[in-house]
Amino acid sequence: MKFATKALHAGIEPDPSTGAIMTPIYQTSTYVQASPGNHKGYAYARGKNPTRTQLEKNLAALENAKYCLCFSSGMGAIDAVAKLLRPGDEVITGDDLYGGTYRMFTKVFEHFGIKFHFIDLKDANNINKHINNNTKLIWLETPTNPTMQIVDIAACAAIAKTNNLLLAVDNTFASPYLQNPLDMGADIIMHSVTKYLGGHSDVVMGALCLNNDKLYEQLAFIHNSCGATPGPMDSFLVLRGIKTLHLRMQRHCENGKHIAEFLKTHPKISKVYWPGFTDHPNHAIAKKQMRDFGGMISFDIKSGSKEDAFKIASSTQVFSLAESLGGVESLINHPATMTHASIPQAERERVGVTDSLLRLSVGIEDIDDLLEDLKTALN
Repeated sequence: MKFATKALHAGIEPDPSTGAIMTPIYQTSTYVQASPGNHKGYAYARGKNPTRTQLEKNLAALENAKYCLCFSSGMGAIDAVAKLLRPGDEVITGDDLYGGTYRMFTKVFEHFGIKFHFIDLKDANNINKHINNNTKLIWLETPTNPTMQIVDIAACAAIAKTNNLLLAVDNTFASPYLQNPLDMGADIIMHSVTKYLGGHSDVVMGALCLNNDKLYEQLAFIHNSCGATPGPMDSFLVLRGIKTLHLRMQRHCENGKHIAEFLKTHPKISKVYWPGFTDHPNHAIAKKQMRDFGGMISFDIKSGSKEDAFKIASSTQVFSLAESLGGVESLINHPATMTHASIPQAERERVGVTDSLLRLSVGIEDIDDLLEDLKTALN
């Protein structure tokens, strides 16, 4: 089954009681049992809900996975993976990382005796320098947030397998439309479902996709025990959003290419981060592991001025100044004071997250309106 067909149909069955083609919203907290312990797989809604089950089956199919677990947020999904670790364990991750992930690793799990190595992952071989007997997990983003670094998933997977480590990949920026990390050897895929999968800026949700039976049992136990599970209404909204994922992603990519090319030639901009450029670091790897280059773009103002960046971010009319990404509408963001404010300035600037950096989530509006909006804001 091809991707577009899977997006609409995979894992989704008509309601058995009515034949409804759309999955019903099972708005219930509990389920009647014929006798104690005699139920149809549903006992209490924290553990399972039929609407969520359909969504998990659908997401698993999109990532070519055997299993999927949906969480109440992307951070809830990351938290579950981190809870696989024990005091003294070590994690290797990237030095260009979503601020919320960095905050969780350093401000929450470091207090439980887990050590994190934030390294340059543009060359996967750098991982080998940091592996020791305590290393248990490699955590990747690719493309990274916000400088769009590309990490070679297959190369990292080979290193992880050789050293008996878990490899988890945050696939939020790419979505399953652009890449499928499990097919390249990853053990776990994490999604902030809030973004491209939901696609309409009306849901907060996370997901983990995987194939390993034992690992699924461990994560399912954490999922149920710790309770970061989404409700049926959110599950319904994401199921509806996914039906147009392939169409939306195609337009995100098309518009993203036009915007990136426009920004690259603008006299007020010093650098544009977009993996579709042939001179982008690891462009060849992006071309190999991705089907297109997405609608996420970051750019730095030549003046280096935070004030100039603020002025541009506050001057757009079609691009809305807001957190998040991946919705149908275009957004502009100032990472240093918004999504990455929790990362110390010196660490941010070392990887390019300067005070004059702006990030765009290019939506599906008419490209002429988007270009005109940026031209006006940059004048």
